[in-house]
Amino acid sequence: MKDINYYLTLNYEIKLRKLTPEEGGGWLAEIPLLPGCMSDGETPEDAINNVIDAKKTWIEACLELGRPIPEPADDNYSGQLRLRMPKSLHRTLAEKAKEEKISLNQYINYQLARGVGYNDKLEQR
Repeated sequence: MKDINYYLTLNYEIKLRKLTPEEGGGWLAEIPLLPGCMSDGETPEDAINNVIDAKKTWIEACLELGRPIPEPADDNYSGQLRLRMPKSLHRTLAEKAKEEKISLNQYINYQLARGVGYNDKLEQR
């Protein structure tokens, strides 16, 4: 049976965001995979340390109550994917990449990242 130490060694994602003055200021840290597991602090470091304590309490409560504890998925992304698209879209993407003087792969990566706000997410970390 999995115990508290097992779950504490798992690499859960922590999301961190600055709280607005209306929210009381400081920073909020949460573990999205563990519903309701969050904490705050005056600094990002404080918020992270506090959410790590909250994670332990959250997991202990689930173990005591016999509730399931979600585990993070393995990060098995190769960075490669096979994608089918209409020939006309392929042509348009290739032409745009050529206009920009970059490879088709670079152009598609750029457009996908832009479409999901990837650069914005990196800046918030």
